[in-house]
Amino acid sequence: MKNAFAIVTLSALLSACAVGPQRPADAPPAAEPVESVEAAAAAEAAKLAAEPPAPAAEPLPGVELTSDLLYKLTKAELEFKRGQWQARYITLMALAQQTRDPRLARRAAEMALAAKQGGEALAAIRLWRQLAPDSEDAVQYFLGFAVLGDDLSEAEQIFSQRLQASTPAARGLAMFQMQQFLLRAKDKGAAFALLDRVLQPYGATLEAHLVLAQSAYSIGDAARARLEAAEALRLKPESELAVLTVAQVSPDIDSAAKILTGFLERHPQAREVRAAYARILVDNKQYLPARKEFLSLLKEQPDNLATLYALGVTSMQSNDVAGAEDYFKRFIGVLGDRPGDERDPSKVLLILAQIAEERGDVDAATGWLDKIESGDARLYLTARLKRAQLTARKGDIDDARKQLAELNTADPAEQAQIVQADAQILRDAGDTRTAFVVLENALKRFPGQADLLYDHALAAEKLGRLDVMEASLRQVIAAAPDNHHAYNALGYSLAERNVRLDEAYALIDKALQMAPTDPFIMDSMGWVQFRLGHLDLAEELLRRAYGLRSDPEIAVHLGEVLWTKGDKGGAHKLWQEAHSKDPKNDALKSTLARLNTSL
Repeated sequence: MKNAFAIVTLSALLSACAVGPQRPADAPPAAEPVESVEAAAAAEAAKLAAEPPAPAAEPLPGVELTSDLLYKLTKAELEFKRGQWQARYITLMALAQQTRDPRLARRAAEMALAAKQGGEALAAIRLWRQLAPDSEDAVQYFLGFAVLGDDLSEAEQIFSQRLQASTPAARGLAMFQMQQFLLRAKDKGAAFALLDRVLQPYGATLEAHLVLAQSAYSIGDAARARLEAAEALRLKPESELAVLTVAQVSPDIDSAAKILTGFLERHPQAREVRAAYARILVDNKQYLPARKEFLSLLKEQPDNLATLYALGVTSMQSNDVAGAEDYFKRFIGVLGDRPGDERDPSKVLLILAQIAEERGDVDAATGWLDKIESGDARLYLTARLKRAQLTARKGDIDDARKQLAELNTADPAEQAQIVQADAQILRDAGDTRTAFVVLENALKRFPGQADLLYDHALAAEKLGRLDVMEASLRQVIAAAPDNHHAYNALGYSLAERNVRLDEAYALIDKALQMAPTDPFIMDSMGWVQFRLGHLDLAEELLRRAYGLRSDPEIAVHLGEVLWTKGDKGGAHKLWQEAHSKDPKNDALKSTLARLNTSL
């Protein structure tokens, strides 16, 4: 099994937007790789716009602020604010060279960065460094661009000088900072070779081997990564970061888990190692043991947000919905007491709304949704759509549709989502004809949109317009050949009508190949097998589907198979279960009427 373990980020399950990345105390902050000068310029421009960096104390020339100089500076700033960056940049560069004032070169660099002009920004930064050779800010800016070029020699010289000038206590951090800069390099192999050369004099330090191990691992040199990680652990056997790195570069998850558990036996208080081990358990879908580890972490730090979130997730996976709700509520409460924390609670709020909805507490679900703010546009739209659906569930269809009509988005895909939600509300309210019209009009605005076509097909089927339904589903299949729902819907429709059963089987079989664990496709396959007279196989498939999802319609189908096989008691039991979950279920009503029986 491939090792999916990573030391500085959570696993996919636990790295949701609600959780900030966790890392050992001695690890450096992670840097995002930047692929081009333009991307770097955009990133720096955003940073400058949000919070312009304070200039470092630099020796400044004694330049008299004449009226002419003041006029040129003021004019440059005003015109830059109007979007005219190029002439203003040239003005500031000329004034910087004339006055030898590094602040003007820095401002020229900021203008070029804001305009996403990487080459001009680098020229200004070079001038800034020339005018203020001791400026740490100028060096940081320069390195950010130097590693993006084809020639890393200038960056190598600076890195080497910085390490030499660092005190032994500060040198480790400088090594990690160098690694983060080099993550941006286009030539990853050249960047690693640079690291290897620059770190040669420091082979007796833990940090040098950690940096080399992590960098070798990132370029796929597993053998070198393991060699460097092992040396780091030999130098400092008690280091959490060292053992985490050894685990990271291990050949598989089982080996990584063995390394971490061994360390935990000797150091049970090693919090970051325990958290990493718990994430490995999550990756292996061992949710109960993972939950035990997270509970141990929570005992030490009862208000740790990452642990609360992880316990919520693992509780959900372990079918402890009440426990999950409690942990997620505590997460929201703790986060609310920390106004400076930048975690986005939207995903947790959506989960809490879902839990409340499934419990039948529509008011509580609506309350959680109303707490979601518009920071994440995608999640905010999801929350607004769900809120409208809940309003409709309470019987206020007009208000639900009004909420949808008030949603504004320029994204065509999101506009289509709003239409789909509107049509769904109408269908659920029994107004299938209006839903069909809404979808037909939407398809004129968004022709060929697969999701709209799919919903249009379902509405057409409800109206008995089977030719329209089939045409729409075949359009979906043509536009999105990996859409297993379309194959399943068309195959099930044929099976339900007991026509073209060989074609129905082929369509459902294709859908099942794409989604072999989907209980609804499994139900369709069971139903077509029933239509084909294969009762034992039909029963086996339907029981498996019902075990995965105790849906009323699956229960209705399984009940009819049992009825046909003579097990009328078993059939009635299933139909009663279906009735208790959905007393108005149309499939149940029609089946009971057709078989001339009752509950």
